[in-house]
Amino acid sequence: MAENSAISWTRHTWNPWMGCTKVSPACDGCYAEALMDKRYGKVQWGNAPRVRTGAHTWNDPFRWQRQAEKDGDRPFVFCASLADIFDNQVDPQWRADAFEVMRKTPNLVHLLLTKRPQNIIKLAAEAGGLPTNAAIGTTIEDQTRADINVPALLEAKAATKPAFAFLSCEPLLGPIDLTALREFNPSAKPWINALSGAVTSGGVPRNRSECGINVSTSWTSPTIDWVITGGETDQGGHKARPTHPEWFRSLREQCARYRVPFHHKQNGEWVPLQANDGEWPTDLPGFCRLSTSGERIDAGWPMQKVGKKFAGRELDGVTHDAFPKVPA
Repeated sequence: MAENSAISWTRHTWNPWMGCTKVSPACDGCYAEALMDKRYGKVQWGNAPRVRTGAHTWNDPFRWQRQAEKDGDRPFVFCASLADIFDNQVDPQWRADAFEVMRKTPNLVHLLLTKRPQNIIKLAAEAGGLPTNAAIGTTIEDQTRADINVPALLEAKAATKPAFAFLSCEPLLGPIDLTALREFNPSAKPWINALSGAVTSGGVPRNRSECGINVSTSWTSPTIDWVITGGETDQGGHKARPTHPEWFRSLREQCARYRVPFHHKQNGEWVPLQANDGEWPTDLPGFCRLSTSGERIDAGWPMQKVGKKFAGRELDGVTHDAFPKVPA
């Protein structure tokens, strides 16, 4: 799938600038920091100036546009794999310039993945509005982050009218139920299904100021159009945390039930430990962590670290490569 990107869910990656500040547990093992800060020293991570890339990089989308026109194709472009396109520490003019490039490359579908979906509406408006060929997505690593970020993404979808909205559940660090989000109020009954747009029974829907979505006593939410999953890999001094395959399976089944495209990028560094007869020892999900001395501590389902290449991309013997449909 990838022409100049090793990421299975995009053909191209484009970085108008580099650098970011960590905002969630998913950032702990940031590959961009490990590569561009720790290894190459091209940019300092954290509360430091971002670095705008050169003219050659900014010209790449126009080259891809010409090829897409020739092929009659609409390739996906992951924008800012070494940054966050909706980072509010970035010069606003850079984002406006990047959006203008997107508008001038209509055959390309620009994937704007952010860990800051709460910034999308405001920063997109300041940059002249979201390009019609841009899709918006957010990273969610566990239920806590899903309850916070998914409603914000859905509100942004309603306000900015993107090509589609998507989720990157990578690194997946815990189980996630996208059909029962409980944003800002863990004690309340589930109230929104992000895959169908339906509101669950129980409780009175909260108002816009409380949950970020304009609701009434009877309403339907925008929906998520694509779900990507993946396990964590080692990055510099950060050692990958295990992802239980049952967490992947749950999201796969949720997507299948509501006919949402599901793409499984990779399993990460870990796989469940098999018994001598080749069967899994239990059906209960769990995890394995490392002690301070580097020894494995089993909790729940024992896991073994085998490396990214050996763990592979298959889930239950199947490679999941679904993509959302976009207009011609």
